Amino acid sequence: MTPTGQPLPQGPQAPTPYGPQVPVPCWFMRGGTSRGPFFRAADLPLGRAARDAVLLAALGSPDPRQIDGLGGAHPLTSKAGIVDRSDRDGVDLEFLFAQLQPDTDTVDTTPNCGNMLAAVVPFAVESGLLRPDADTTTARVLTLNTGTIAEITISTPKGPQGRYVEYAGDTRIDGVPGTAAAVSIGFLDTEGAVCDGLLPTGNVRDTVELDGTRVDVTCIDNGMPLVVVAAADLGRTGLETPERLNADDELKARVETLRLACGHLMGLGDVSARNYPKMTLVAPPRAGGTLATRSFIPHVCHESIGVLAAVTAATACVLPGTVAHEVAALGPSGTASGTAPDATTTDATTPAADTPDGTPPGEPGPFRDISVEHPSGSFDLRLGLDPDNPLRVTRSALLRTARLIMTGSVLVPPTAWPHQERTREPEHPQRDNPTP
Repeated sequence: MTPTGQPLPQGPQAPTPYGPQVPVPCWFMRGGTSRGPFFRAADLPLGRAARDAVLLAALGSPDPRQIDGLGGAHPLTSKAGIVDRSDRDGVDLEFLFAQLQPDTDTVDTTPNCGNMLAAVVPFAVESGLLRPDADTTTARVLTLNTGTIAEITISTPKGPQGRYVEYAGDTRIDGVPGTAAAVSIGFLDTEGAVCDGLLPTGNVRDTVELDGTRVDVTCIDNGMPLVVVAAADLGRTGLETPERLNADDELKARVETLRLACGHLMGLGDVSARNYPKMTLVAPPRAGGTLATRSFIPHVCHESIGVLAAVTAATACVLPGTVAHEVAALGPSGTASGTAPDATTTDATTPAADTPDGTPPGEPGPFRDISVEHPSGSFDLRLGLDPDNPLRVTRSALLRTARLIMTGSVLVPPTAWPHQERTREPEHPQRDNPTP
């Protein structure tokens, strides 16, 4: 895998056959159970305000139907990715995730998204940021939102016109129809991605007053800030459909009250306008997994569960004393040796050595396999454990899939891009120099 070195365009291109509308190069991609437009950083305005205006116009927000843009009128399909080459040691690509909402004009770049992350390396090849030179391509990707780094491997076989991204394969993930080629993702040290540490309150369990009653929660961040609460403590089974939960106004009001209170407990301040922490209702598993979940993102019940939310929920399972550990059905731990997670999502075209369980091939290490049940099925992953402290999770590995759906240019009104700023603003200055 090598950078192409080819120059990239900067700003709107003129003249165009579209009148005053501005064409912006765009690759529309599915990543895991999410989808949205991907952009090269050099194709967008440098300043955040102008960049956000372009993203809002491209998605069609604010409008509940997003009728004038590419958005799908749902938080899972109102996302965008921005990717650039990296000049940091040990990092190949830098990824900025943007969460938009159908009915608001906010562009939130503080959370991350493990599903959209699955499309980053395929996008980099498709857009010319990377040139594959082997049957598999592995890149280290820094998520700028949180400073976390992941190693991502995709299949790039050689065809008549050179190497290409293989999207066809035998990997099945719940929440996506059919099968596709595996995208293997190994997360490295995701503790405290947004909060101050894995357990930002310093406790495995906290008690919060809610409508005159006391509710136990676990506040945890191993890639995504979560508030884990037993569904039974809110008078629910944890097996309800998303449709039923989304229509349950009384429950949603209580969940939001709890979220706001826990935001302060977690050191996040007022989270009323933020997409995190995510609320995760947990219950004993019903389909042979480890834990049943219903995840809110943050006000709509997820049809499945986000990648990093699953990693964080799985981490809570292995920590004695947490709300999740109390209801989880944990299997025995094992010793990893470079093999893939024991999941149904396996792709025969992906060599075992390229499925990053966080342990280099041949280097053993303790692990636990966790299956997180959700409304669309289950999410299987492997947690690598610290040999000196088996209660500390040091890595996580999983398989996702991705697909290029469309490539071309998205047209935005000239009012969305009136001019080009001359300097790029740092997104999160406090995370500007993460350690690979």
